[in-house]
Amino acid sequence: MKLRTLTSQAIKNKTVIMRVDYNVPLKNAIRGVQVADDNRINISIPTLKFLQEHGAKTILISHLGRPKGSNPQLSLEPIARYLQKHHRFDLTFVPAITGPEVEKAVEALVPGQFLLLENLRFDPSEKKNLAPFAKSLAQLADVYINDAFSTAHRSHASTTGITEYIPAYAGLALQKEVETLSELTENPQKPLVVVLGGAKISDKVAAAEKLLTIADIVLVGGAVANSFLKAEGLEIHKSFIEDASADLKKQNINYTTVARDLMEAHRTEKMLLKGYIPLPKIIYPVDVIAAPSLDTHKKTDVQILDLTKDMADTPNDKDLLYLDIGPKTMHLYAEILKQAQTVFWNGPMGVWENPLFAAGSTLIGKAIGKVPHSIIGGGDTISCVRHFKLEKTYTYVSAAGGAALAFLGGEQLPGLLPLTKK
Repeated sequence: MKLRTLTSQAIKNKTVIMRVDYNVPLKNAIRGVQVADDNRINISIPTLKFLQEHGAKTILISHLGRPKGSNPQLSLEPIARYLQKHHRFDLTFVPAITGPEVEKAVEALVPGQFLLLENLRFDPSEKKNLAPFAKSLAQLADVYINDAFSTAHRSHASTTGITEYIPAYAGLALQKEVETLSELTENPQKPLVVVLGGAKISDKVAAAEKLLTIADIVLVGGAVANSFLKAEGLEIHKSFIEDASADLKKQNINYTTVARDLMEAHRTEKMLLKGYIPLPKIIYPVDVIAAPSLDTHKKTDVQILDLTKDMADTPNDKDLLYLDIGPKTMHLYAEILKQAQTVFWNGPMGVWENPLFAAGSTLIGKAIGKVPHSIIGGGDTISCVRHFKLEKTYTYVSAAGGAALAFLGGEQLPGLLPLTKK
């Protein structure tokens, strides 16, 4: 995908309106509401500095949360304070999206200065992609930049509508995301190992189908693995399996059948471990760490179940939840990862927030960090690796969430189309 990329000539001494993704968690503190996780803010900093260095007058626009109309708790003002304090930008917050107050603030901008407008979704016209709203945003600036890949799968006023009126370019972070994910799907260093986990399988199916055609092997864990275990006829007791959508249910499809179809489609494909041990294309856990509750802190509640053997159930087993991959699976996955040249990881291996079920995610996270080319994505995955201080061990950390999975699944993202070279 060839994008119209940012150049100094395109923005020098011009007024730029830039779509960022500052949809970050906030927390209440003694000094008021503060940013709880700055990852998505920091992603935008290289582009902001580029604009500042080349004399652009920059208007930043973003959404935060899912407000139904104006909601002071979802104001972007705490993010403005964060940018002022931690990155020392000459930035002013405007508690409006369009109108005279915004226009006056834009007129007062000088090169190198920034405005941050209020939460786009305070106006329902944003999600509806209404032309008058998109045009009112476009009229504030000479040039549009999209640096929010994570919103590229949405056709909103600030991602597609605005591009009907002014020239559009890809920001540095968006460009990097597209290049990294394109390299993964088009020319990965082999062997390529894909690791899928987390709670939901629904948002990973399309990406899994595409990645299975190029990966050497796919390792599954977390609650995603339960669908594969059940598809193979293995007991999962009360372990979580994501419920299928209404549309899929009408077709008598659930995520167990989806998992079964994926395994059948690649049943004959093998990867050789250590050059001579044949392994199936999709590997699910051979053992699990289970307990009756994910909130338990009693070691006596926790047990390891070997799924390769006939298990003699006890009356208590019917209440068990599979909450992490087991030690044999950890060892097997780690051995496979030693052979990898490239890894894509989306989704933790277990309920890592509880120390009793964190070993799988920690061990696999460390193993992936030793692979020459490692790409991780997904909000839960990022929270996990940041908690265990592993984030800096990876080649690339994608905060794009659903947009990245959609891109990997082969979807044409509406937010990218206006940025492509014609």
